[in-house]
Amino acid sequence: MDSPVSSLPMVPQTPTKSPYSTRSAQLSPGKTPTSPWSSPKSRLTADSDRYIPCRRSIDFDIANFNLTHKENVFFPPDDDNVANFHRNLAESLFEDRPIQSVLSACLSPGKATPKSTSLTRHNHSLRVMYNQNRSRNFKSKSYRVIPQTPERILDAPELLDDYYLNLLDWSMANILTVALNRTVYLWNADTGAIQLLHTTPEENNIITSVSWCNENNQLALGTNFSEVQLWDATAVKRVRSLKNHAGRVGSLSWNGVVLASGSRDSTVMIHDTRMANSAAHVLTAHNQEVCGLRWAPDGVQLASGGNDNLLHVWDAQRWERPRLALRSHTAAVKALGWSPHQSNLLASGGGTQDRTLRFWNTSSGACLHSIDTKSQVCAVMWSKHSNELVTSHGFSENQLSLWRYPTLSRVADLTGHTSRVLHMAMSPDGQMVVSAAGDETIRFWKCFAAEPKRCRVSKPASGRYSLSSEDALKIR
Repeated sequence: MDSPVSSLPMVPQTPTKSPYSTRSAQLSPGKTPTSPWSSPKSRLTADSDRYIPCRRSIDFDIANFNLTHKENVFFPPDDDNVANFHRNLAESLFEDRPIQSVLSACLSPGKATPKSTSLTRHNHSLRVMYNQNRSRNFKSKSYRVIPQTPERILDAPELLDDYYLNLLDWSMANILTVALNRTVYLWNADTGAIQLLHTTPEENNIITSVSWCNENNQLALGTNFSEVQLWDATAVKRVRSLKNHAGRVGSLSWNGVVLASGSRDSTVMIHDTRMANSAAHVLTAHNQEVCGLRWAPDGVQLASGGNDNLLHVWDAQRWERPRLALRSHTAAVKALGWSPHQSNLLASGGGTQDRTLRFWNTSSGACLHSIDTKSQVCAVMWSKHSNELVTSHGFSENQLSLWRYPTLSRVADLTGHTSRVLHMAMSPDGQMVVSAAGDETIRFWKCFAAEPKRCRVSKPASGRYSLSSEDALKIR
């Protein structure tokens, strides 16, 4: 059954006008159809049903930040000082700049842009941080990468685990020397060749210290039988023997052709190796074994440390008594190092009961800085090219620690040794630090950056070597 016909009058229906339908879209002779986007007069009205963004009114800098702000780092919101800073900075940066969202559309011609006030600008203080950082082009500081593993490892069988000895040194000719019990070996860092220099004939006459003279490529050896031997490393020949001490010679340090030697007899002797009677001065301020000796770079001051917990600074112009007697350490003082960048700056490290790294002004005797390293300090060396230093330690980490001076911030810890790291030496170019430990290994670490326009130490094939084997160059 058909439904009844409505008696309402018929009203002609007018088609709904779409926001996209325009008069210009109709075809006319000789004209090309146009679109709403091709005419600059086409705009989105306030009562339309589409949202079309207007890119000319978008602040892309702030939009980018609003989309990625979770990836940025912000100051604590409850900090009053930061809030005041944001407020003041917002007032100066956004004085005449309207607040924009991620997307923005032009308002109809009759509507004005909301006025930006100080309060609204402060409420959008995140853009302050964004633009502040953007003005710096997000330039990040350059950081150097410090390898956490050694460049190479040498086996060092029979390396004595004795805190009071000094068994490792690296010459300016790029020759590393190490004493293993009664034998002294030379390792050429350029070629990787290993040479046996000397073995003491006596059963108990171990080598107790080694030190290179960079003036004439001589090598000084201290022995357990109170003797100091001078060797010509090139000719592999002993030049001279100095027998002035009454105990083993555990520390040596060169200043040109002048050699300082420290002994278990508690004395320090100054030898002028050019003279027939080389013992020019005998220093008697210590009352126990002298285990640390180091000349200052200017050759005017000599630092000596002993098992009596004393650190003495001597003046080369007057040897009668030490110019400074520093008593702050509470354990043996073996680790000594003079800064090559600042005169009269000495670093010293104490033993197990002390564990402190101290920095002294040897002009006034004042302790400038100190830090508890939490472990025995066995050796300390300054970088040749930067205001940094490296220390070696004993229990419990047996690590090398890299420090930045004067902040004493720890840059890196280098681990790998399984026993206390007793000895350290530095390569001629200042990049490489070599360490020797009671675990009978020698490890090479790239701690410091190279100085520009300097020759770098050539590297032989990487791997693990043994210093005492007959086939010493065989990689294991």
